[in-house]
Amino acid sequence: MLIKHGINSGFVARTCLYMLGSSGVLRRQQFLIRSLEVGGCSDRNTITNQKAMQGIMKFTNRPSLEADAESILRAITPTLDPNRHKGQAGKIAVIGGCREYTGAPYFSAISALKIGADLSHVFCTKDAASVIKSYSPELIVHPILEESYSVRDEDRSFVSEKVLAEVDKWMERFDCLVVGPGLGRDPFLLDCVSNIMKHARRSNVPIVIDGDGLFLVTNCIDLVSGYPLAVLTPNINEYKRLVQKVLSCEVNDEDAPKQVLSLAKRIGGVTILRKGRSDLISDGETVNSVSIYGSPRRCGGQGDILSGSVGVFLSWARQKIKDGDLSTSSRNPALLGCIAASALMRKAASLGFENKKRSTLTTDIIECLGRSLEDVCPVG
Repeated sequence: MLIKHGINSGFVARTCLYMLGSSGVLRRQQFLIRSLEVGGCSDRNTITNQKAMQGIMKFTNRPSLEADAESILRAITPTLDPNRHKGQAGKIAVIGGCREYTGAPYFSAISALKIGADLSHVFCTKDAASVIKSYSPELIVHPILEESYSVRDEDRSFVSEKVLAEVDKWMERFDCLVVGPGLGRDPFLLDCVSNIMKHARRSNVPIVIDGDGLFLVTNCIDLVSGYPLAVLTPNINEYKRLVQKVLSCEVNDEDAPKQVLSLAKRIGGVTILRKGRSDLISDGETVNSVSIYGSPRRCGGQGDILSGSVGVFLSWARQKIKDGDLSTSSRNPALLGCIAASALMRKAASLGFENKKRSTLTTDIIECLGRSLEDVCPVG
């Protein structure tokens, strides 16, 4: 037994760290392990350190799953070419925004622009449109969605068709839809969005689903089932509801990679990005994790940054695959987009927290997206 032979806990920590994988040491693991080395080698400290090391190993959860996220970022991020025209670097549309929630669609749409997309649209309700427009002149805002309170029962069919027709005029221009940020749960609004998603699927447009979009999908799995260009980005509670609905069981954190793989496979090959201390990403065939250290600051809106980021990187990866210009083993643009977005979001959150500490807000993280990407993929 290590304690009996007096082996230093710092040695144990460093040995475990080496065993975590040679692909790179995470800053969080470094911090925890340095903390373990403080406090001597008393029996009490040694037992405490052993428990802490078990926590680190559980947190890492299978180091072989860790994606080479920086290589993927470099592989799918396009170069800035003066010969390219407006729109070739991505046209993203966010479907969301209602009376109560105007920040979420803005965060998602502006993040897409900050990363490098050329155009970012927001389709929202009339009540939300003027507010979202006031946040930034960079976004193209379409006030076309309707909630139940503003539509008479006898007019619902007509209004629903009108909404779909308006979105349809733009659909072929979009490289990706992001559905859910600030959407709310109004029944009529969700019904209209269901029709938009069905049309996007028929048009072979990728769909990233977050927030209340996941509430919609959980109650109607057929909207995404069997569609490989669909991405679900659930947080802990949204993931729990998906697991209960699709797998008819509870979340199993002890074998999380296996469960997320089963969930993605059961839904028919969609890609799932399970957000957590370590993001788990699966398309039903493989599982990858992204454990780059982010930020202990959990301000609301970070998931909206992630959804917009996934939309951009997914569209970039898809274009690279079409052009035959991709130096990665995977050829699934949804999987690659999720890995890249997860890594960049974590890097930006870390940088934002380094600058602002406890006062870090979502807008501070958004301002760090460009610099974080530049650190990995310098322009010049």
